[in-house]
Amino acid sequence: MKVPAKKRKQNVSYGKWGYIFILPFFLVFFIFQLIPLVSTIYYSFFEYYRDGLTIVGPTFVGLDNYKALFSSDMLKYMGNTIIMWLIGFIPQIIVSLVLAAWFTDLRMRIRGKQFFKVVIYMPNLIMASAFAMLFFALFSDNGPVNSALVTMGLIKEPIRFLSSVIGTRGLVGLMNFLMWFGNTTILLMAAVMGISPSLFEAAELDGCNHRQIFFRITLPMIRPILVYVLITSMIGGIQMFDVPQILTNGTGRPDRSATSIIMFLNNHLYSKNYGMAGAISVVLFIICAILCIGVYFTLNKDDGNEHKKKKKGAVK
Repeated sequence: MKVPAKKRKQNVSYGKWGYIFILPFFLVFFIFQLIPLVSTIYYSFFEYYRDGLTIVGPTFVGLDNYKALFSSDMLKYMGNTIIMWLIGFIPQIIVSLVLAAWFTDLRMRIRGKQFFKVVIYMPNLIMASAFAMLFFALFSDNGPVNSALVTMGLIKEPIRFLSSVIGTRGLVGLMNFLMWFGNTTILLMAAVMGISPSLFEAAELDGCNHRQIFFRITLPMIRPILVYVLITSMIGGIQMFDVPQILTNGTGRPDRSATSIIMFLNNHLYSKNYGMAGAISVVLFIICAILCIGVYFTLNKDDGNEHKKKKKGAVK
């Protein structure tokens, strides 16, 4: 049966409107992200830098930039970055999990939950540069922290926090913890609140205690959010720049122990060495991709095994 011509004209194709709405995103992505990414990879194979007013290159040098990069102190700076990230991330995830479990437990009947949510999230609103300047003033040799400790008689001489490796790295990790644990807590609270209350009620009827409920129900159910938090925190940790840069005045002292990999990249950009800066950016991109893929498949390995077992059982 043929459809009348009038009815055929009334049929509207909505697919084209979807393409029109997503077109601005692809244009912005192509201009501001894809083109710079491709140009960065391209110039990483060239000798391209500025010597005074003279621009040298671009001259194709192949893998020479990468060879020079791995013969430098890049691995040391990468190790510094990972250590400072771990110092802040480990207490961050532990405290966030505890707070998320407390605030979402109806039996605890905590009053003023909204107030506490705002308070723990507020440090995330402070600029990292302002946070670093604040800690630089607080923990300086003649700062309020040392003055209070000397006044209370806990120490005889001021502690030089910014002159020791442990002190500088510890302050960087502490700042990262204070800035981001509120955001992580909010995400984990949302994940816990998305779990069906019937699961907790059934576990309580079966005689499970709080520890068993947390490790057997809560943690497995919020695993997707944990993967997201770990991956985003890892990427943010590798991109760490402003806090150690301001706290150490760009020197990474003492003995460059607080120099992050992005500070190393910034030094090459500041010296107008675009070839080496491109090589560092490409290496960082590959490292981030490998770490993220490894974390994703590691944390989701059990889900994949369970899916295969269910599939085999269904086939049988």
